[in-house]
Amino acid sequence: MTTQTQLQIGSEVPNFTLPASNGEHVSLSDYRGNKVVIYFYPKNMTPTCTNEACGFRDNFGSLQQEGAVVLGISTDPLKSHDKFIQKYDLPFLLLSDEEHKVCNLFGVWQLKKLYGREYEGIVRSTFLIDEAGILVKEWRKVKVAGHVEEVLEAVRS
Repeated sequence: MTTQTQLQIGSEVPNFTLPASNGEHVSLSDYRGNKVVIYFYPKNMTPTCTNEACGFRDNFGSLQQEGAVVLGISTDPLKSHDKFIQKYDLPFLLLSDEEHKVCNLFGVWQLKKLYGREYEGIVRSTFLIDEAGILVKEWRKVKVAGHVEEVLEAVRS
C-alpha cells in the first residue's frame, strides 16, 4: 500500500532509527549539526543503484567538506548491504528498512510498474536535511545521470 508522506520542505523531519551497515542502530538525531543527505534506492547490486552509490562514493569527499553526511536506505537486509559496500568500496553507511517504516515516512514506498507488472517498491528519491533537522530539498523519481552533482550543488548553497 502506498503511503503519502506528511513531510514538507521547511518542516522538521521526525527522528527515526534503523540498523546500519556498521552493526549499530543509527538515528537521524545522531547527525544534528550536520547536513544529511538521505538517498533511498530500490536494490543493492543492480546496475542503476550501483551507479548511484558509486556517484555518492566518488563525491563523498566533497560532500564531507561541505559538512554533509550521506546515508543510503533500502529494504535490503544488512548482509546484502555488507556485500554491496565491500564490492564497491562505499565510504558511507547503508541503513536497512526491511519493514518500510522510514520509506513510508518519506513517502517513497509506492506502487510501481515494470514490464506491465505492478508491485510495491522504493521510488528512487533523495532528501537534504539541514543542521537543525529541517527538510530543505527533495528529489523524487530520480534519474541517476547528473543527480549527485545536483545534490552537491544544493549542499553547497
